[in-house]
Amino acid sequence: MTADPASLLRLLAWLSPAFPTGAFAWSHGIEWAVESGDVRDADSLRRWLEDVLRHGSGRSDAILLRHAHRAARDADRLAEIAELALAALPSRERRAESAGQGNAFALAAAAWDAAPLPALAARVGDIAYPVAVGALAGAQGIAEDDAALGLLHGFAASLISAAVRLVPLGQSAGLAVQAALSPTLLAVAAATRDATLDDLGGACFRSDLAAMRHETQYTRLFRS
Repeated sequence: MTADPASLLRLLAWLSPAFPTGAFAWSHGIEWAVESGDVRDADSLRRWLEDVLRHGSGRSDAILLRHAHRAARDADRLAEIAELALAALPSRERRAESAGQGNAFALAAAAWDAAPLPALAARVGDIAYPVAVGALAGAQGIAEDDAALGLLHGFAASLISAAVRLVPLGQSAGLAVQAALSPTLLAVAAATRDATLDDLGGACFRSDLAAMRHETQYTRLFRS
């Protein structure tokens, strides 16, 4: 549990859909999945997201956030994690998605004193989104478990929002998917608590292919 209400307020602000990371512009391959028919209704969306969270980038991002959180006051270790986070991304659009949101997060978080993010950016350039959130949360004493669960929730909510616009789904259907994913979010947050960086990686190849094939879609509303 978060002991400090002020920490909770900061975390809620940083992970709010209103925080200017540009998350609304990215679909994480959902746009191609809709065109291909993989995601066509609320049930197929839920199953797609469960796999991405448990076995794909959701899980990996939670691991990266946790290690960035622990290395928040170790500049050398944090730089290593930041470089690994970008190197592990499977496609050009995925890299643009994570780095674009991470860089935007670092800039917007300056209102809360974003150390150690400016020094990290000067050292490595682009910052992957989970590393940016984890490092800042760690530096400001926000509980690691809260930050990990918040990141997972925000990731799922963003993709649900994209699917609501793309399938299209009604708002009620989107909210039903979000509610149904609660056990998955809690399970992934718990499962990544003791994960090492050697545990990065996944088995969501269809999602990775969706990200790659999105680059050549004829009509695109999203950047990934």
